[in-house]
Amino acid sequence: MSAEIVERVLAFIAAFVVGGTAIFQLKNELPARGLDASVTKVLLGLMIVGCVFAVLASVRVLGG
Repeated sequence: MSAEIVERVLAFIAAFVVGGTAIFQLKNELPARGLDASVTKVLLGLMIVGCVFAVLASVRVLGG
């Protein structure tokens, strides 16, 4: 197995672990109000978007 395949598999697994955790935390954070809760929601949303990009890159849809 080449280093590229190992890297892609690890990125795929890590993206799902981190993305799943971020989705879970965002679900828990939704009823909270206030500026700090709003910032946390935005940051968790950005983390989820980054994980989607990581999954797309690991399956060679994004970045060729």
